[in-house]
Amino acid sequence: MQQSATIVVTGAAGFIGSCLVQSLNEKGYNNLLLVDDFGIEAKRKNWEGKNYLEVLERHSFFDWLDLNKPKIDLIIHLGARTDTTEFNYSIHEELNLEYSKLIWNYSVANQVPLIYASSAATYGAGELGYNDNHEVVEKLHPLNPYGVSKNEFDKWALQQKYSPLYWTGLKFFNVYGPNEYHKGRMASVIWHAVNQIKNNGVVKLFRSHRSDFKDGEQLRDFVYVKDVLKVIEWMGEAMLDNSWKSTNNGLYNLGTGKARSFYDLAAASFKGLDLPTNIAFIDMPEDLRETYQYFTEANMQKLQKAGYTNHFYTLEEGVDDYVRHYLKTLKYR
Repeated sequence: MQQSATIVVTGAAGFIGSCLVQSLNEKGYNNLLLVDDFGIEAKRKNWEGKNYLEVLERHSFFDWLDLNKPKIDLIIHLGARTDTTEFNYSIHEELNLEYSKLIWNYSVANQVPLIYASSAATYGAGELGYNDNHEVVEKLHPLNPYGVSKNEFDKWALQQKYSPLYWTGLKFFNVYGPNEYHKGRMASVIWHAVNQIKNNGVVKLFRSHRSDFKDGEQLRDFVYVKDVLKVIEWMGEAMLDNSWKSTNNGLYNLGTGKARSFYDLAAASFKGLDLPTNIAFIDMPEDLRETYQYFTEANMQKLQKAGYTNHFYTLEEGVDDYVRHYLKTLKYR
């Protein structure tokens, strides 16, 4: 990317956003406009110490744009309400749908390239598969309000007569990695596993409530945040130097393309701590059973066809790096 480029990162105090800011800083990009709700104390360590032009509150961001009229070269819109256990749709609608429309419309009006976060939650139970072609978007049935809000924006974006010159929506699968310490219940299973190991020496996984899946054999496409950042930066660089093809605009899966079991993930967490595996099974909470995904696996052919060829971390490689270099000491990116 052009190091003088001015880049907006929304959700910059969050998990993926703060990791992205750090990665951009390490590559010499300091002309960053960070957008988020910065009043959440638990997120402070995610963004303090980073290099940026401005820290801008989410609710006043567009007023600031109107007043200052900056020349923005790229928007990376990661800000969202990501709590899948929040069932008040109006909250997701405001932050994930309506706010994203404002971002899109600004990008169109000012011809600013846009990369935004969608989600694999849009695929629901996976009855239509996990293919990121545009024809399936209208037919998807997400299992929770978060997934609905993300899919509604994808649908809206695809229906627009006018779009940014370059744009992509990235359907994140199960992302894990540093700077998710503030997420609590919504943090990755690895984060929970390491805390359980430290406290009790055992990891508790959900029993299966389906006869076709054994306990702990529920499958997810777990993707390390460092791979997510590589894809975002690869797209951003192409958009900034005009090598991105407008025919490649659209939605993309962002996983590894290989589903792995929660048992494998827990075992890798023990290995990262150099401890023997000790796993117990507990009943899944009632409020999750009807909306729980038993299998997700990204079809990654579209990203590959667009020209992305980098190796993805295996589950064992990613978990080992996360546990050894971050979770052991609660280090931040």
